[in-house]
Amino acid sequence: MKVRSAIIPFLLPLVGGMAQAQSAAQLIAEGDSLLKIDRPQKAADKFTQAIGKDASAASYSARARAWYYMERMDRFLLDVEKALKLDSLDLEANYQRALYASRGEDHAMTDRLCSRALDHGAKEPLRYQLLVLRGGSRAESKNYSGAVADLTEALGTRTEDIPALKTLARAYDALGDHAASLHVLETLCTIEPEDIGNWTNRGFELASIDRYEEAITVYGEALALDKDEPTALSDRAYALLKLGRESEALVDIEHSLKGYPANAFALRTRGILRLHKGEKEKACADLQLARIIGGVPEVDKLIEENCAGSDPKR
Repeated sequence: MKVRSAIIPFLLPLVGGMAQAQSAAQLIAEGDSLLKIDRPQKAADKFTQAIGKDASAASYSARARAWYYMERMDRFLLDVEKALKLDSLDLEANYQRALYASRGEDHAMTDRLCSRALDHGAKEPLRYQLLVLRGGSRAESKNYSGAVADLTEALGTRTEDIPALKTLARAYDALGDHAASLHVLETLCTIEPEDIGNWTNRGFELASIDRYEEAITVYGEALALDKDEPTALSDRAYALLKLGRESEALVDIEHSLKGYPANAFALRTRGILRLHKGEKEKACADLQLARIIGGVPEVDKLIEENCAGSDPKR
């Protein structure tokens, strides 16, 4: 989860009354002002001067902000490691190192470093970024309850962080809290109405709590953005199937599979439709292929109930 603004800037160094430290603080402030107007190299120069005045963890963390902005990850990491060597509890340096770990999908390290900074008194706005980063990492490592705890605390009533909202919706869904996921997705559809995924996922959550008529309406919003979107077509087909509108469901499912032949959910739905039509051999072929692709829990039960002896692997 890369958010440039996440490290521009959080903390000014904690300095005393010495003229040298005060001068470094002023240079850091000037460098941060340059970052805000998209002049990262000039900012890096200011931060380098600050290091010359006061080679502290705060100074190295400041220069790391400029390297991150410029995608100079080799230099970013060198400065972050130097800051942590000088002060292992430096809050921003821990966040920066966690950010780097997250980019490398090292979720255990991301969690540990974010937790260290949070446990040692990180304040806003750094606390917000730490919670969002840790929450996203926990979602990736399937610690969904931890992800929900972090993201709900961080976001509160905020709606400007769209990636964090999407992660929260996904975590709620993974926990089976479809009503909570739906609430987040309703917000996302309001603030980002041109994102087809928001509408498709909202429809899925509605279907998950048996609100199929509403789900069909929402899938219609998704398909208004792209009439050939295979996931929205497949999901709408399943809702239509649940309402007994099987001829409409079949049209959607064939359209979906034309664009995405390996959609296990679509194959599951077509398999059920074919079973209802008495086309057992074709139905079982669809269901067995869906099982090979994976990801649809009910497929095994459908095969066991309807396709005994038709699967050479069983």
